[in-house]
Amino acid sequence: MNNKQSSQPLQQNKQSSDPHNSALHSSLQDNIQQVKKMLGNSSDIIIREIEIGSTELIRAGIFYTDGLTDTPSIQNFIKESLLCDIHANLDQSISSEQNVLGLLKNRFLGVGEIQDVTDINSLLSSLLSGDVVLLLDGCTQGFAIGMRGGKDRGVMESTTESVIRGPKEGFTENMRTNAALIRRKIKDSRLWMETKSIGRVTHTDVAVMYIKGIVNDKILEEVHTRLDRIDIDGILESGYIEELIQDETYTPFPTVYYSERPDVIAAELLEGKVAIIVDGTPNVLIVPALFISFTHAAEDYYQRADISSLIRIIRYISMFVALLAPSLYIAVTTFHQEMLPTQLLIGLAAQREGVPFPAFIEALMMEVAFEVLREASLRMPKAIAQAISIVGTLVIGTAAVEAGVVSAVMVIVVSITAISSFVLPAFPMSMSFRMLRFPMMGLAASFGLFGIILGVIALVLHLCSLRSFGVPYMSPLAPFIKADNKDTIIRVPWWGMFSRPRLINQKNIVREQNNAPSPEAPQNNSGG
Repeated sequence: MNNKQSSQPLQQNKQSSDPHNSALHSSLQDNIQQVKKMLGNSSDIIIREIEIGSTELIRAGIFYTDGLTDTPSIQNFIKESLLCDIHANLDQSISSEQNVLGLLKNRFLGVGEIQDVTDINSLLSSLLSGDVVLLLDGCTQGFAIGMRGGKDRGVMESTTESVIRGPKEGFTENMRTNAALIRRKIKDSRLWMETKSIGRVTHTDVAVMYIKGIVNDKILEEVHTRLDRIDIDGILESGYIEELIQDETYTPFPTVYYSERPDVIAAELLEGKVAIIVDGTPNVLIVPALFISFTHAAEDYYQRADISSLIRIIRYISMFVALLAPSLYIAVTTFHQEMLPTQLLIGLAAQREGVPFPAFIEALMMEVAFEVLREASLRMPKAIAQAISIVGTLVIGTAAVEAGVVSAVMVIVVSITAISSFVLPAFPMSMSFRMLRFPMMGLAASFGLFGIILGVIALVLHLCSLRSFGVPYMSPLAPFIKADNKDTIIRVPWWGMFSRPRLINQKNIVREQNNAPSPEAPQNNSGG
């Protein structure tokens, strides 16, 4: 029992020795010195000392971070209230610390968000987040006043998900702005947002947004569990969160969806999914992610159903071309020449007569060269990136054919494959098929069409085994759910999509009443 009693003071001393967890001093100067010491006298930390009151002066300290705080608001709302309006009324209620703090909080500080600050840790967290901290001499409590501002990028059109018809606005790097853009789409009190701080050093704000009553509570609980489990120094982009919470690590397919468009995120929330907003990045994560989500574009829901269905069919055909076109060419020209018409076979043989490499090496060289050119065009300055891509595709391709290194048909196949990979609206899924293209080429060079069939079977089995927060990755195709296939490969009209996906949402299925148009045309009763 003595050991237990003796261990308690040691634990208390250990906690009190941590300067971050120490309580505020009653002396304003001691608090200022401690803040300066812990922040290394950083030049962007502004500390302004003022005196308030008319007869009995009280010293006050205003702390804020230059560049993160809305500086004009400090002058308009805080300094004017403390230096002007408070002089005639403060001396009447200066009898106790609580009277002074209550008078400041409830009468004179005309700002929206005010939180109490009682220790150094909360003071530093608010200060470095852009809030203004107000401390009084003789008081062991202060206020954190919400005046976050500073320079940030305005709302602009999304550069990665462009549309012809639809909203042109995209997310920014400011989490509050991104949340406001979503709330502009969903003006409902059930749209809830919970904020966490992740990262031992960066203390990045991460918000979880969902629609109460539509979201699956088990999925929401799993999201919170995985986020709370993250223990890392810093979160600089949503990609950190994506990799730390995904279900499968060793898979080329993305299991967390992200978008830069508020309308896309709003549509996903209405299906019962959960959005994760990370401060400092314009990409908002969505879980659970399904395979079909990566093949749909925002514009599919703004066009008529027949036009959207045709575009989706073209998109799926392009997906198979991007994955299998080089492999089929290698397999047919190497093992299955009898499948080609005679005239085409003679033409291909004549073109390949001077090529010294087999079809697999020829395709591998062209694919690697094209990937290098594509990566170079992305990393080069925009002023010369377009010129580099044109020179690479035209000059190098033409010179390679004339030099007899590759055949003209191979250039056509690689070009069609590259163009087809750009049809997929989601860049992560396009990258997945770019990666899988090379092992499929190896199987085609080794076993012909039988190798391609084995590769496709293995790929389908792998896709069916994936899960995203407990939801099958290939649903509603596998497992097949007839009611949810109204918005997969084809899209039925809006009056036919009256239910939400059943594997994601299980308690609020009905999205709208069946408002199918009447088959009878309205009659013209204007007379005649």
